[in-house]
Amino acid sequence: MARLDVVETFHGLMFSGHLHTQNSLELALKFPFQDTDIIIASYPKSGTTWIQEIVTLISNRGDPHMSQTVPNWTRAPWLEHYYFSVILEASPTKTRVITTHLPHHLLGPALQGSKAKIIYVSRNPKDVVVSFYHFHKMANFLPEPGSFSEFLKRFLEGTLHYGSWFDHIKGWTSQTATMNNLLHITYEEMSMDIQGAIKRVSSHLQSPLLEDEVNNCVKNCSFSSMLDNKMANYTLVTEDIMDHNKGSFMRKGKIGDWKNMFTEELNQYFKSVFDSKMEDCILEFVWDEQDKDETNANESH
Repeated sequence: MARLDVVETFHGLMFSGHLHTQNSLELALKFPFQDTDIIIASYPKSGTTWIQEIVTLISNRGDPHMSQTVPNWTRAPWLEHYYFSVILEASPTKTRVITTHLPHHLLGPALQGSKAKIIYVSRNPKDVVVSFYHFHKMANFLPEPGSFSEFLKRFLEGTLHYGSWFDHIKGWTSQTATMNNLLHITYEEMSMDIQGAIKRVSSHLQSPLLEDEVNNCVKNCSFSSMLDNKMANYTLVTEDIMDHNKGSFMRKGKIGDWKNMFTEELNQYFKSVFDSKMEDCILEFVWDEQDKDETNANESH
């Protein structure tokens, strides 16, 4: 199913026709979740692959065999993709791990009353938009991104594929107060303290690990390990789908890479929209390595 130029519009949001059909999106909203399911939810380019790797390693007590031999889209398939049901049935994992980029306002009703363990991973939006921009350049199933300033405008307006980042993050994180089966973890947290992040996730999944198992998880989900792992770095995807000559799916993994793309003018534009849309939101963000260093310094006192 190529459909590289097809766009599916569903509940006012755009999705790639290469991966989604109206039927697959409808089925996602009616999916019968089981209480034993693990659900990874995120806006694109927020650390999804990383948390998929962490969950795989925790589920296998630090043993990297599964993460090094089974593609991540088979270990943790996307709920809304057209091939989801086929892959889920053939999944080699003991516990079903399901990934989704759907916003909470669409998926919430299907999750109502479920005890499935949900992990929502987020990332500071400046790094998200830069990563998403570079992904559009190599993914032939996404529209040409145009200039970065044009792309940023569409991101802030919520007119890119998958819709508004603001609606997505506020929709999911607003549930943490009422859903004790939902863990919110950030890309920056994983970058700053991967060991602590793994322990938080394993605790949430009620899969406590021994210290050497934690250390094995740390070793095998490092950025360099994933960069070299064909089961996680998307180099298995053929050139007609992802043009690997135009970029790498896993680029830098750095906090604050947005500084290489944002001009002062774009930064001010971003800030004005961000401040307006997030004024009712108490989430705090780590924007660069300096913030990271300051956070670590504060925690050590």
